[in-house]
Amino acid sequence: MPAWLSASIFWITLVIMGVGLFGLIVPVFPGITVIWLAALGYGVITHFTALGWVLLAVITLLFIGGVTIDNVLMGAKARKEGAAWSSLTLGYLAGILGTIFFPPLGGIIAAPLVVLLLEYLRQRDIKKALASLKGLAIGWGASFVVRFFIGLAMIGIWLVWALNR
Repeated sequence: MPAWLSASIFWITLVIMGVGLFGLIVPVFPGITVIWLAALGYGVITHFTALGWVLLAVITLLFIGGVTIDNVLMGAKARKEGAAWSSLTLGYLAGILGTIFFPPLGGIIAAPLVVLLLEYLRQRDIKKALASLKGLAIGWGASFVVRFFIGLAMIGIWLVWALNR
């Protein structure tokens, strides 16, 4: 492969991974998935080496952990504050739809608003509904920090792969 093409593939992949990493700021943006898909695409385009397969496996484990911890942390704190699973699920769906139809802020506004509204309707107590909302916000913050570092690790592992071709 010509050096210019190899360099182009490297930089395009790195930019896509950067978009995934900084897209994690938006709670429902699948930044971890974007990073993983960029690594997979890099391997497919540049033809996997033995090292590439091993490092993609490690990146995949981080990806699975990042996606799982994301959902656990976001819901756990809100549940601890009394939020119902149904409110959290509908809030999550509202976040996805809000992001699709009103990017990039639609999901950030829709998800907590739906959780607050549903918890108020369920409990008929604004203080309890606000406590659930606060728990959701704390969970989002914790989730962002964890996903950001997982994303950095995934990119770092990919850099080891890409720079050792």
